[in-house]
Amino acid sequence: MDTKLFIVVVCLLPFLQSTLAGYTDCGSADGSIIDVSVTNCAPTARRCILKRNTNATMTINFKSNVKSDSLTAEVHGIIMGVPVAFDLPNTDGCKDSGIVCPLSADSSYEYTTTMPIKSSYPRITVEIKWQLIDAEGKNVICALIPAKIS
Repeated sequence: MDTKLFIVVVCLLPFLQSTLAGYTDCGSADGSIIDVSVTNCAPTARRCILKRNTNATMTINFKSNVKSDSLTAEVHGIIMGVPVAFDLPNTDGCKDSGIVCPLSADSSYEYTTTMPIKSSYPRITVEIKWQLIDAEGKNVICALIPAKIS
């Protein structure tokens, strides 16, 4: 009986982790996401509330599967299936992010950045697509984060 319960729990852990953390992997080709956190967003939240006229700090812990001399951050808001670019103060993932390039294969990193939630942003529900792209143009990581701008 204990063995069956253990097997069920082990099989459900990956699903529970991504569901409880509130993000989904949207195509991390050259790496894997370990954890995603956003300021003022509970780890169990299904949707992060981002208040206009404030800053949101995003931290992504990930493992790179490749060596790369550069890392570029791209952020889009997916609104009714249409990607809309978010302005990032710094798109260089190797500068002021906690990461020093080059990336090494099979190494773990913590990427941190702060982005403004501008007062001009509409009050809407949005999926935030956060990508860190290597020198070859492939996603090291891609995280889809459910959010609401209020």
